Amino acid sequence: MLQAPSLPASEIRHPDISLKGVEIPVTVAAGDGIGPEILGAVLRILDAAGAPLRVEPVEIGESAYRQGHTSGIPPEAWEVIRRNPVFLKAPITTPSGGGYKSLNVTIRKALNLFANVRPTKSYAPFVASPHPGMDLIIVRENEEDLYAGIEHQQTAEVAQVLKLVTRPGSERIVRYAFEYARAYGRRKVTCMTKDNIMKHTDGLFHRVFDEVALEYPDIESEHQIIDIGAARVAAQPEKLDVVVTLNLYGDILSDIAAQVAGSVGLAGSANIGEHVAMFEAVHGSAPDIAGRDVANPSGLILSVALLLDHLGLRDEAVAVQQAVEADVAARTGSRTTAETGDVIIARLQA
Repeated sequence: MLQAPSLPASEIRHPDISLKGVEIPVTVAAGDGIGPEILGAVLRILDAAGAPLRVEPVEIGESAYRQGHTSGIPPEAWEVIRRNPVFLKAPITTPSGGGYKSLNVTIRKALNLFANVRPTKSYAPFVASPHPGMDLIIVRENEEDLYAGIEHQQTAEVAQVLKLVTRPGSERIVRYAFEYARAYGRRKVTCMTKDNIMKHTDGLFHRVFDEVALEYPDIESEHQIIDIGAARVAAQPEKLDVVVTLNLYGDILSDIAAQVAGSVGLAGSANIGEHVAMFEAVHGSAPDIAGRDVANPSGLILSVALLLDHLGLRDEAVAVQQAVEADVAARTGSRTTAETGDVIIARLQA
């Protein structure tokens, strides 16, 4: 369950929203593959939750690319995305080998979405998992590291990528992790790096972590080499609370954690910036099942709970999350995407 924060909303949530009684504009993108189906269910749930939101749709991804927008994002979409405080994005397909670069990376860099926050919770015994006590938050640096996109083809047979780690970027994400832990009553922050090998880049991140940790004596801190850290996520996730790490490691750990918890399909995520935040499911666009009304929208629904919480709409956020948890606990068979939306709405209105 979402827990009440112990510090001002401006420290973790959007600073420019006057919480209740205001209609808040939300950018939404239906995405590719199963995206339109699951977003349709999610928007009905948002309406049923009674959140004071005004939806502003944009078209991005494959359809925009086919219309001649080589980046996958038309200028008018950028205008809406930058203007509104939050962005709810269904999964996007990234072309393999050609076409536009990853839109997720492009959007994160363009909007300075420095923090990727991925809660991972076990729903055992209702979803099979060997770790019923798992309740882990992974805070991933979102703009630097190998995902900065600085690649070069040196020769026909040699390619190179630059690993970018800065002190300001490291301090910002580490401080965010500690503030998050304090706000949500978490007891420990674990830093994971590979600084035994990459002594300058990962070493800088580790040093910054140790420095910032001194400012939070109320929160336990520890460091793990990523090899052992990944093994702990897989085998002993109950012993971890909040993990902060670099971009590539965080991407990999998040999917491992979601699978250990029982299903990547039940994982949502938040991408936090100073002026805009983006919310999305962890899973991909699954084009192989698109149009069949069989995709599970729960990951995007849980992302909506994070979005509502970010806007300070606590009651609505908790109601949506509890409705999903109750549905997971009660589900006994297969169900269509639309039917899942109907069930969640019924629980919200009960």
